[in-house]
Amino acid sequence: MIKVAFFDTKPYDKSSFERYGEQHELCFRFFEAKLNEDTVELARGCDAVCVFVNDTVNAAVIEKLYEFGVRLIALRSAGYNNVDLKAAFGKIHVVHVPAYSPYAVAEHAIALLLTSVRRIHKAYNRTRDFNFSLNGLTGFDFHGKTVGVVGTGKIGRIFIDICRGFGMHVIAYDLFPAKDSGIEYVSLDELFARSDIISLHCPLTDETRHMIGAEAIGKMKKGVVIVNTSRGGLIDTEALLEGIKARTVGAACLDVYEEEADIFFEDRSGHILNDELLSRLISMPNVIVTSHQAFLTEEALNNIAETTVGNILSCFENDGVCDNELCYRCGHIDTCRKERREKCF
Repeated sequence: MIKVAFFDTKPYDKSSFERYGEQHELCFRFFEAKLNEDTVELARGCDAVCVFVNDTVNAAVIEKLYEFGVRLIALRSAGYNNVDLKAAFGKIHVVHVPAYSPYAVAEHAIALLLTSVRRIHKAYNRTRDFNFSLNGLTGFDFHGKTVGVVGTGKIGRIFIDICRGFGMHVIAYDLFPAKDSGIEYVSLDELFARSDIISLHCPLTDETRHMIGAEAIGKMKKGVVIVNTSRGGLIDTEALLEGIKARTVGAACLDVYEEEADIFFEDRSGHILNDELLSRLISMPNVIVTSHQAFLTEEALNNIAETTVGNILSCFENDGVCDNELCYRCGHIDTCRKERREKCF
């Protein structure tokens, strides 16, 4: 029986995984602790580990997992910037869930945007106190506005479809434009200059880290609304705060934060928040922060569990290959095993 250690597990994770685990006779051990150098010992005796976005899977952790005989790191997320793929190559296979419910994330981005622009959160708080004044609740129409979409993968394209339904004009930037998509692609600088709303739907890499910084914000329209449901590190938080204070950024809708790892997914309501930048963000009247919940729908949780279990089974099959194995880009282009439908090593 394949034994899998789950890290950073919450109650909403368990039911779908337990159902699929029972169907395939897998043994799951659920831990609330995040995976890091201090907790890696919990994986001893397991064949695989299943991790989430804020687990630390660096070279030291990977070396320990390899020492314990762990053969697979299964991410139950699309993003993998928290995994040292170079350290894992040749030792432990790494798989992810490339698409669990792109609708969930795209719809949450729109929900944040509507809430911010139409002041729904403020109206909700007012009416609960029987305050029915409309002063200060004026928003603006989506129709006719220009939205700039950075990243046109599945989530980005669904977001674009929703925006078109509102009658918005869409422009986009992507290093790898979608062919025959009918999307108007522009340079990043042009996107910054023309957009009334900017929504981020791209992965976090060395190239995209802090792509929204002081220089980028300086190129944007006054009053621009920035939406981020991808990765917190895409935005330089200090630069964003300065942009808000300078009235360049009209509003920010954030489901992610660059230093969220030790904060999000936990109830910290009874504690003093030691993160000054996040405290300042939340205190801003034109900022909405949700705690990385864009993925959190019943459909997405089911798809994550189904795909992750499929990834695990594929890896442990004899000579099996998993389409969702992450490629380190070892450089052996002519002899790429993945291209030959084999495991990378």
